[in-house]
Amino acid sequence: MQPASTGRAPAPSEVETLLRGALADAGTAWSLGSFGAIAEFMRDDDEPVRALPDTRMGLATARGAIALAPGPDLRPVAYETGFSGGYNHAVALCLPEGACAMAQRMVVTELGPDREAAREEDREAVLFDLGLGLRAVDACVRTADPEAVACLRAGAGKPLFAMDNPIGPRLVAMSPHRVFCARIGRIEVYAPIPGPGEMSPEGPHTHVLPKLLRAGRTHAATTPIPDGFVPCAGMHPPHPYKDGMGRRIAFDPARHAAFQTLLERWGDPDLLAIKRGETETLPATVSPKHAQSARRVAELQARFLRGEAVEPVAGDEDGDEQA
Repeated sequence: MQPASTGRAPAPSEVETLLRGALADAGTAWSLGSFGAIAEFMRDDDEPVRALPDTRMGLATARGAIALAPGPDLRPVAYETGFSGGYNHAVALCLPEGACAMAQRMVVTELGPDREAAREEDREAVLFDLGLGLRAVDACVRTADPEAVACLRAGAGKPLFAMDNPIGPRLVAMSPHRVFCARIGRIEVYAPIPGPGEMSPEGPHTHVLPKLLRAGRTHAATTPIPDGFVPCAGMHPPHPYKDGMGRRIAFDPARHAAFQTLLERWGDPDLLAIKRGETETLPATVSPKHAQSARRVAELQARFLRGEAVEPVAGDEDGDEQA
């Protein structure tokens, strides 16, 4: 059971204004992917940026790029998810179920030169779909290195995680560009892939988690996406009590107020009413889990705004961002 409405249908110009404003803010991070496979783009305030060489919205840095081409069906959905001692927030960028499908390939597949690369110098490099079979996202890699191209071609036609696929054992060493594509755009990651036991680098990075992929979900159960829509990407505005790496900072009321404005316009009105305590009856379109989360967020935010110390409970936050 999911929220049935996200308010009035947005005009394309209103969505474009939202996206352009977020792209101009270095404090806003971005994600594009599905449950178990996600690419993230972020940048530093003083990091050099390049405009895209075409009409798409976005930018590129030395570590990655984001390119967006939203259509009239794009629906932003702002939401908050609460857990013991804290909460997360984001704006999911959703498409109708009938308009979100990508190729859904199940084996590694060579796609040829990446003519839609965010940087012109990458447009002759060869793009390979990893064959993860995701509904709304094609998770790909790209390389111009002859040895890496040969390895990827040797694994083409096989599932990525097959025992006899030569790609898996060499993927970290090759560290091709990761290119995650959806109907609304793409995120590219140029940083090396971390090896076993290594942390993801600060800045753009990807996660591919086979255990979560087996669930076959498009998003986490904690994420209140309206019926009939699928989240393809997400905006992650500055959080009131966390920095870009998830580390605690002093609660920032201005950041809190900024996201509440987004929630007013792009959030589910039924969940907003529950959060404010304006209704005691649970609407049929709202799941008890999402209603409980909204109430928990309201309680936590009230405590933060009163200046109370709020300590997180270890482990409760894990997994909630995989959406």
